[in-house]
Formats: sequence, C-alpha cells, structure tokens
Amino acid sequence: MLKKILNYQVILALYCAFNLSSTKAAESDSPTAGSVLDPIVEIEQTSSQYDEKREYKADFEAVPFIFSTETLSTTVGGAGVLKHAGQVQASLLGIGLYSKNDSWLTYLGAYNYQLPSLERWLFSAEYYRASYKQGIYFVPNGEEPHHNVGLPTDKVVTVGDETYAKLHLKYVLPWGRGSQGAARSLLAKGGAISWDPRESGVSSITLTPFIQTQDLTGFDDLPTKAQGLKLKLDWDNRDNGKNSHSGGRASFTLSRDFGGDSGRNADDRQSWTTWEFEQSAFLSLGNNSWFEQQTLALNLYLADTPTWNDGDYITGEYHRPPAFAGISLGGFDSLRGYSSDEFVGRSAVLYSAEYRVQPKWQPLQSLPVFNLYNVPWWQWVVFAETGQVSDKFSFNELHQDMKWTLGAGVRFEVESVVVRTEFAYSGEESQFWVMVNQPF
Repeated sequence: MLKKILNYQVILALYCAFNLSSTKAAESDSPTAGSVLDPIVEIEQTSSQYDEKREYKADFEAVPFIFSTETLSTTVGGAGVLKHAGQVQASLLGIGLYSKNDSWLTYLGAYNYQLPSLERWLFSAEYYRASYKQGIYFVPNGEEPHHNVGLPTDKVVTVGDETYAKLHLKYVLPWGRGSQGAARSLLAKGGAISWDPRESGVSSITLTPFIQTQDLTGFDDLPTKAQGLKLKLDWDNRDNGKNSHSGGRASFTLSRDFGGDSGRNADDRQSWTTWEFEQSAFLSLGNNSWFEQQTLALNLYLADTPTWNDGDYITGEYHRPPAFAGISLGGFDSLRGYSSDEFVGRSAVLYSAEYRVQPKWQPLQSLPVFNLYNVPWWQWVVFAETGQVSDKFSFNELHQDMKWTLGAGVRFEVESVVVRTEFAYSGEESQFWVMVNQPF
C-alpha cells in the first residue's frame, strides 16, 4: 500500500485538475493510499460497443500538481495515465512527487494485460518507492495489551523509507459475466442480479507475489521486510462497480510469508499467515422528488493471524507479520475517524453502513474546472463504522470497547473515476480525506 502521505490526491489531480495549492489535499495526520488498480479497470464501452478485433486509440492524459500537507509541506509533482495501452482493457500509470522537506515518491503501474491464448487471465504489476522525512507512523511500544485489545502503539514522527512490488495474476472463472473471457468481464456492469455465481457477477482467483519494506530511522529493532504470496478469491456481484445500488461483493484473501533473511540477520523475518474476509451488500431504497437514487450500503470485514501465537515464548520470536503488513484498522477505508493503521493486532472486525443519495440537482457540470470534464453524477453520503482489533481471535474480545466513527461526504464521478471527500469524527480525533474509489 502507498502509506502515510499520498491519499490518492495525485490521481484526483490527474482526472480533475483540482487546484490543491491553496488547501491541504488531506488534513489527516497520515493520509494513505492503496492499490490504484480499481480506478481504471472498467472498460467504458458497453458490451454492444465492445469489439475485441477493433483498434482502440490510446488515450493519454497528464497533469502537474501542487499541494501541501503537514508532513510534506509544499509538494510538486506530476501524474500520467495511458488508457488502451496496447490492448483495449490495459492501462499504464506513473506518478512522481518531490516535497520541500526532501520527501519523494514514485509509482509505476501496468494493469490488465493479456497474453496470447490466455483469454481468462489478466496480468498487472505495481512498483512503489518513497522516502518521507517527517513520516507519521504507529509502532508497537512493547507494553502488554489491555484486555487483549490489540497491540499498544506509539505515534512517532521519523524518516521512513518504503517500497513494494506486486505482480497480480488474475484468473476469471467461466461463470456469470466471466463466461466470455477476462477482458469482457471488465465491461461496465448491468443487467439482472442473481445470487448464483454461475449466473451473475464475476468470479476470479488472483495470485499475487509481493515484496514490501519499511525502514524507520531510530527503530532498528522493528522488522523491515515482508515477502510472500497472496491468494484472493473474489465474487463481484455488484450492479455497478462505481455506483452500486444492488448486489454485493464477497472476497477471501490468504497471505503467507514463508520467512527468511530480510537483509539484517536470518532471524529478522519470521514466517506468518493472515486471512481476511469481506462481504458487502447494496440495497436500493428507490427515489423521490429530491433524489434520483437512494442506497443503503453495508460491509463486514473480518481478519485473523492464525500463526500469531506460534513460536518461542522464551525468546519472544513469534510468527507474526510486521505492523505495516499485518492486520490493522484506521485510515480512509476503515475507521475513517482515525489515522492510518492506528490500531494493530492479531485479528480485527469492522462493520460499516452508508446511506448514499444521488440528488436530482446536479450543478457540477456547469462549474469552472468541472465543465472541462464529464461529471455524470454526484452523491451525498452519511456513514457510521464500528470495529476493533484484538490479540485474540474471539467474538467477545473483538466486540469489547469497540471504536466508532461517524462521518459525511460528497462523491462524484469524473471521467470514469469516483472521487470522494469525507469528514470523519471518532470522539477522540477527526480526519478529512480526499481520495478516489468507493470504500466498498
């Protein structure tokens, strides 16, 4: 994941050309961003317009940007995206920035490429490298957890060097909308929703080899590397990936680091295993004189580290992932009223509910800057979340002293990308986020 700083404001600038020089791109202590695969995977043509033999002209867009955050100060950079990059469903993305305090970031991504005769496979790759001179992190402080609720952490500001590299090998099963091949499964969604995976949605299996590092100055005792494989089973049965009104999505992700030498000593990288389950559901509440569409969106996230207590009690060497690669809550997609990865532990549960309305009144297309782009809809949202992390995988422990978040935001689609701005309050702190994609 692109940690601690970017928060997708780069991609927001790429598609919206917002002027971020006069306001902070994100007011949170540690804005973050994750994989940028989702914003550009959907092919914009409908199934009736799509033709595999047709030549699609490559579409390139680039924009410089400038913004300011507490941790970066004034930052300049640029981003560029190439759609239909050699193949109709493929895209390339590049991002770079440099800040006044000598922090920097680079990101390169290639998405949804196919190899000859492998019509059910999609191949993607990502590479990220960054150095933050005043990065904000939450590190374990070595104290015993209170009532088994997560690992106690300290908030620190230090120099952080981060990297990751990922290769995504996605196999689309020949069911539902995947029956006509992987590329066609990316077409804009629509049609009747069935709860039989053989008839509806896109079922896929993704294998992701990954390497992720995080080196914090002054914290040499912390592990610095995670390396292994992720296996994800996914059934995307939403009626629309950008603005869902019915259906749902279920996924199960198994991550494994087999252990080894991380570059300092052979004992620095322990083997570990985590799993994550996520289920969303979308219920249409119809329309009225004010709103074109009303939707209740629900989401459940559950995760565990089954190897957490495997190891040597005397030496304290357990098969646990580094904090930056393990189970955590906090950030722009989970407990949005808290900083990114603020809560770390063996297991986690999160319940999220959103009331989304799409007003019939839509003035954005006539406003300056917005009128340069296609803005088909905007959306008002109120949301609530509650969750907890624990050092035990137990229903009682995970539902004890649960954290909560209340918030509201505005979202809109700009040139096929969903941009969202949100304010979230937790009772302990508040966050303002600017990013792309729906949270679920």
